[in-house]
Amino acid sequence: QVQLVESGGGSVQAGGSLRLSCAASGYTSRYNHMGWFRQAPGKEREGVAAIETRGGDTYYADSVKGRFTISQDNAKNTVYLQMNSLKPEDTAMYYCAGARYFILSRYALSDRQYNYWGQGTQVTVSS
Repeated sequence: QVQLVESGGGSVQAGGSLRLSCAASGYTSRYNHMGWFRQAPGKEREGVAAIETRGGDTYYADSVKGRFTISQDNAKNTVYLQMNSLKPEDTAMYYCAGARYFILSRYALSDRQYNYWGQGTQVTVSS
């Protein structure tokens, strides 16, 4: 059974940092892409960052470029999202997702491309 479990969320003040982790059952290499998405109350889910698990290419939403970093540790079957310089507008539920099949680069942050989802971890940034 495929399972993705997020951890690392919490409450921080603006300017602070958090690191989210996504532990995947099985090898992360079974997924072509792993991604982080977020959804704030009343808003649509948006792609934040993604990584192509074999080649290591990464993709970021413009709103987080230069502040967030996605990485993977294949030995631990874990994907991380390092979030620095957090802003109140980063407040949301963050979800880890895995895509079983190949994704074109321009769709790497599209949630429709992802097959497997975690339960989410809440990130709250106060001003």
